[in-house]
Amino acid sequence: MLTDLVAQVEGFISSHILIFVLVGLGVAFTVATKAVQFRLFGHMWHLMLDSRKQKGTSLSSFQAFTVGLASRVGTGNIAGVSLALIIGGPGALFWMWMVALLGMATSFMESTLAQIFKIKGEDGLSRGGPAYYIERGLGSRVWGCIFAGLLVFSYGLIFPMVQSNTIAQQFRSTAGVPKWVTALILVAISIPIMLGGLRRVAKVTERLVPIMAIAYLVVALVIIVMNITELPRVLSDIFAGAFGLRPGLAGIGGGLWATIFNGAKRGLFSNEAGQGSMPNGAATADVPHPVVQGLIQALGTFVDTIIVCSMTGFMILLAGPSVYVPGQKLEDDILAQAALTHHLDYGTGWTVWFMSIVIFFFAYSSTLGYSVFAEINVNYLGWKKHGSTILHVLMIAATGLGAIAALPLAWSLADLALALMTIINMVAVALLMRYVVRCLRDYDAQRKAGSTEPVFVETPGFFPKPVPDSVWVPVKNSPAETDKPAATDS
Repeated sequence: MLTDLVAQVEGFISSHILIFVLVGLGVAFTVATKAVQFRLFGHMWHLMLDSRKQKGTSLSSFQAFTVGLASRVGTGNIAGVSLALIIGGPGALFWMWMVALLGMATSFMESTLAQIFKIKGEDGLSRGGPAYYIERGLGSRVWGCIFAGLLVFSYGLIFPMVQSNTIAQQFRSTAGVPKWVTALILVAISIPIMLGGLRRVAKVTERLVPIMAIAYLVVALVIIVMNITELPRVLSDIFAGAFGLRPGLAGIGGGLWATIFNGAKRGLFSNEAGQGSMPNGAATADVPHPVVQGLIQALGTFVDTIIVCSMTGFMILLAGPSVYVPGQKLEDDILAQAALTHHLDYGTGWTVWFMSIVIFFFAYSSTLGYSVFAEINVNYLGWKKHGSTILHVLMIAATGLGAIAALPLAWSLADLALALMTIINMVAVALLMRYVVRCLRDYDAQRKAGSTEPVFVETPGFFPKPVPDSVWVPVKNSPAETDKPAATDS
């Protein structure tokens, strides 16, 4: 009963409040930044590809990017897309793309704010995120603590259980592996990684995320090439379904609104733009200008939804009526598997194992990303080294428990916490928007003046209010003070 009540409250907030807040502010952020996600799109790729070279006392920009992508790219990119197609029809994929493009502006805003208001810890690592910019930008420690508490509960304790439960169910159905065996394996590999702290998690995701993403994309691209003659039909179905031009393309939700709503909802929640999780990872990067990491994290939104989610969608739609029929009730957790088997299995059974491995890496990498976000917020709440250790022990225990037990009430509470986090974060980002706009103007001005690597220095009067103990104000008489150009609000 309580589980149903919590789920209904969360569903109402997500369906009637969040989706309009995220889309509406996504449009506002796009206008305020002069469509930064489009005009600097090519530059984003340049920054990301060059980000491995950056050195500093904190994480590299690329490591921060992969930590964020590890959290973003999860089982929702497979089962979530399947569910959107089942309920909303092929047109849902179009609306996923549209809201993801708006989400890029939101991701840019929140990640740039995380860089502006970040702090440098005694261990040399940078830390920041919504809790930090709520307190340091808006002056509210109370709301910062509320946000941090919600994030630690959801990302630190409950979501790891959800991911490990998905892994355990997949391996039990595929190979009959007992759930307790999967639990032991997950705990065994989590201990050395999570207890190693932020740097060790970042090193693992730096290597793991590109491999898992590329492997999945290569298989999907092979399927597209094999069915290239069917691609025009699929694209026609997507665009016709998006605008209700063919009644036969509606999902089981029925009608155009179901198509728009379910596509938009999946697009919003798959890439986490606006939820306040990504800025925590973005703040850890050492970059010469806050805008740099904002642009790189915005690219993560594109990769997650426009690339990875689209590959799942095309794989299913190209399979045709033998696997997917619009308006037919199907199982979302096996639809992508059925499509992959249809295209490439040839009776060998290898695709079942491949999908199991993909789900394992997608789900487990998400858990690693969660550990970074949760640790940063535990630190914000005042629990430093011992607090981080306790958190990681609890996360490891939750990962093991989730593999053997389903806790619907806890999962519903975590979803509600996530909805509240998103509202708090989006309000904060909207109120602090001027800081990002001024930073972006400075970045654009330096590039226009010929700088290939803009450098930011916070000068008196640059922001509406000075950032307390800003890491962007150089130490007096330091080389940075004399070497860096002055920032301008132009």
